[in-house]
Formats: sequence, C-alpha cells, structure tokens
Amino acid sequence: MYKQLNTLILHDYYESADGGGKLCSVLAQHLAADLGYGFARLPHPFVQGSTQNSHEYDLKQGSAIPLWRQFKLASAFQQRTEFIKTYDKVIYSGFYTPLAVQQHRQGYNLYYCHTPPRFIYDQRDFYLQQLPRILRPALQAFIDYLQPRYETAVAQMDKIVTNSENVQRRIQKYLGKTASVVYPPCDTQNFVWQGQGDYYLSTARLDPLKRVESIVQAFLNLPDKKLIVASGGAQLDYLKKLAANAPNIRFTGWLSEQALHNLVGNALAVLYVAKEEDFGMSPVEAMAAGKPVIGVAEGGLLETILPEQTGLLLPPDFTPQQLAAAVQSLTPARALAMQEACVSQAQTFNTARFIEQMRALLV
Repeated sequence: MYKQLNTLILHDYYESADGGGKLCSVLAQHLAADLGYGFARLPHPFVQGSTQNSHEYDLKQGSAIPLWRQFKLASAFQQRTEFIKTYDKVIYSGFYTPLAVQQHRQGYNLYYCHTPPRFIYDQRDFYLQQLPRILRPALQAFIDYLQPRYETAVAQMDKIVTNSENVQRRIQKYLGKTASVVYPPCDTQNFVWQGQGDYYLSTARLDPLKRVESIVQAFLNLPDKKLIVASGGAQLDYLKKLAANAPNIRFTGWLSEQALHNLVGNALAVLYVAKEEDFGMSPVEAMAAGKPVIGVAEGGLLETILPEQTGLLLPPDFTPQQLAAAVQSLTPARALAMQEACVSQAQTFNTARFIEQMRALLV
C-alpha cells in the first residue's frame, strides 16, 4: 500500500522561462506541493534541478530532435509516473502530463489547461506548413498518436481549469468539456515601476506566432525610436539579420529574472502582438510595472488590456505600419498618464487571488 501524501504538480518541461512553468513554480511554493517534469534545461529559475531532492521528479526526457522529444515526453508520462500514486491530489499542466492520469485513478485529478494542443486542433495546418514537406507525415503521425490519448486523459479529470475565457471557449469547442477560469498569477511584487526610459520593449518568445517580426519591421521605419527585444527563440538569428543595419534595435537574448524586472520597470511601453494568445502574462507584468501595452484585439489580451486606459489594441490583421503609428501615438507623456490605471488593472491578476482560487478547487 502507498502512503498518501498531499499534492503533486506535473509540468511538461522547463526550457525557457514560460508562463506555464512559472505558474507551476508558484503553485508548488504556495501549496507546499512536490513537482515533476519531463526535463529541465539547467540552470532554470523555476526548478531545483537536483535528483537528490525527493520533492522533485525529473524524468530526463529532453532531446534536441523535434518530434522525437515530444514522443519521448508523451511516452514517459504514460509509463514512468507510478510515483504519482503516492499523492492524494495531482495537478497537471501541459500537453503531455495528462497522459499520467491513468496512474492516479484513486485520487483527485485537476488539469490546468493552458490550451488544448494547438498543433492538433486550431493551428494544425500552420504547424504542418512550417515543416519541410518530407517531415509533415511524421508530425501527422504524432498527432494521430497523441490526440486520442490526450482526449481520453482529459475525460478522466475531476476538474478542468484554464487561464482565460478565450481558452475556456477553445476547450468547449475542441474537447467538449467545461472549464473554470482561474487567471494565472502575476508577480506584482517584483514587476514594479522603476522609471521611464526612452525605449519600447518586446518580451515575447521569438517564433512566428508571436509576430515579433512585425515589431522589428515597424521599428525599421522608426529610426528615432528605440526597441529592445528581450527574449530568444527560433527566429533570433533571422530577426538579428533583419535588423542588422538598425542601430535603434537591440537584442538581449533570454535574461535573468532580475534583469527582466529592470528592463520592464524602466521601459516606456511594452509591445505584445502574439496571434490568438491564450492569456499573455507579459502584458500583465508590464502593467504591474505601470507600463502601457501595445497589443492586439484578440485572444487573452481582450481580457487583460483596457483600451486607451492601460494600452492600445491593434486590429487582429494589423500591419507594421499600423504598429508604427501606435508607437508614435504612445508618447512618453501619454504612457505616463496610464501608469496608475496599469498598476490597478494588474492587481486583478495577482498571486494571492490565484492561490486563493486554486486552494478552493482542491478542497
């Protein structure tokens, strides 16, 4: 017989400092919960990285080979997670962790769904088109493998929670399930106003769906405006080449938490124009620091940004020219006038409220 413990949190993996990983780290800290994950790229701010730590389970399923890594993760959460039987309650985060639910049929299972896998559902065609033609059958084969297992696992959850009304609708549409909305926790203690610098800031991961390329193109036509791109990702080299002759555009790569806090705290404004973003933590962190956000009127940003009060929302099919016009209109004086409203709006998403709501769901 297993001796029952309290709560375990499972997250797909820790690679970049993404919002889902941060949410799980906050949960583990405030619930005194143990943590399990497929792999971690160390050093990482959200994990200990020590296999000697009995409160952390690293399945060590990392791989640099696309699709093989995803298959390894899916297989590991199905087959190598018997340890979850020792817990009363398990919280699942990600695409692959729900597959472990078959190991935990005697306890309480809560799925915090950041989104149903978009490469399976609403963005399947986009992901297939991103691959060379010869590799597309491999992705389709993985989709055919994962989709029925994922849907079977979701059906076994006692409760499904999600990060926004936007994703709540997506879950209903593609999975036929009802989900409660608990907004993710914003670090309103460390993202704070430090001053008003002369630069605009982008913090989104550098991949096509985040549309940072459009931000760079806008600032290529704004030589008198400074842009700092504080992130990394698959498009880093491409975007550096695109902006090679633009001294007003600077790339920092991924930064430490403290360095990011300082950049956000001293920015003039933050730009975040991801396509159909699930929720979007970066805009909320920006507002916590009193910084208005130039965003896009779709996805989770419709639930976080108050147009003309805490930022500006572009149409979903915006052009770099429209983005450039929004930057020009968001002058230092106008941005400063939004500071108080930004800080107030960010408190809607503070950590204390998040933990209170999650505790209630676990009772």
